Amino acid sequence: MRVAVIIPCLDEEAAIGKVVAEFRAALPGATVYVYDNNSKDRTRAVAAAAGAVVRGETRAGKGNVVRRMFQDVDADVYVMVDGDDTYDAAIAPMLVDRLIDENLDMVVGKRVETHVAAYRPGHRLGNRVLTGLVRRLFGSHIDDMLSGYRVFSRRFVKSFPTSSREFEIETELTVHALQMRMAVAEVGTNYKERPVGSVSKLRTFRDGWRILVTIMNLMRNERPLMFFGLLAAALFAATLVVGIPVAIDAYGGFVDLPAALLATGLGIATLACVATGLILDLVAHVRREVKRLAYLQHPAPAELRRAP
Repeated sequence: MRVAVIIPCLDEEAAIGKVVAEFRAALPGATVYVYDNNSKDRTRAVAAAAGAVVRGETRAGKGNVVRRMFQDVDADVYVMVDGDDTYDAAIAPMLVDRLIDENLDMVVGKRVETHVAAYRPGHRLGNRVLTGLVRRLFGSHIDDMLSGYRVFSRRFVKSFPTSSREFEIETELTVHALQMRMAVAEVGTNYKERPVGSVSKLRTFRDGWRILVTIMNLMRNERPLMFFGLLAAALFAATLVVGIPVAIDAYGGFVDLPAALLATGLGIATLACVATGLILDLVAHVRREVKRLAYLQHPAPAELRRAP
């Protein structure tokens, strides 16, 4: 069984050597890949010296790096972790065993803070809000949607049609699992502060906004009937607000032509949204079936352990 540890990395000279060494010790049979995203420090040299296979992705953004890793690396089980030395490498074998023993497609390392400074208040609040939104819209039971520590099956990785460019990639990974109805688990893992010299690339407000936009786009693409149904409901409410006074006035012999035209336009837009939602829901169903065909081309994790 081939296990690959894949690490997206940008300017992590202070941490990457320790991360590579710890994961090589925790998973002796695994190959550790470090994908550098145009680092300006000695990240590549330090990672190579620690024993990693070092590759690069020139397009900026974590999402672009993850896409490249998923395309290039061939393995049966993938352990994805950030290169900032905030996650616990010692728990990696348990995460891999959990994936295989329970025949799962994704195991998420839920962050449990071991240092006060590990998790900035703004990041914590944003994670709760965005995770709660995904839970309501897609029926998620994951508590830490934005965790960068995950274990995937081969069939998850090779059926994942990523479009994210930056830190919204974790949201897309979660929604992919939910929409494909994959078996997913979440395990508490220690989460510590970065070492001295390592700086977070996550910008709370800008990246939070990008993640929110991604959630809305995923809702439009994956659940178009809900998306356009909510839009149709809002337009229908506006139609009633504008149209009822027009109808009352018309009954009395007076017609407010501009208001009548507005109410008519809103009513037509409502019907258009309903029709669009119905059509795109069928398209989304076809897209899911295509992804499922790609998913089913690869063996389940439990089959790997039984294979000769």
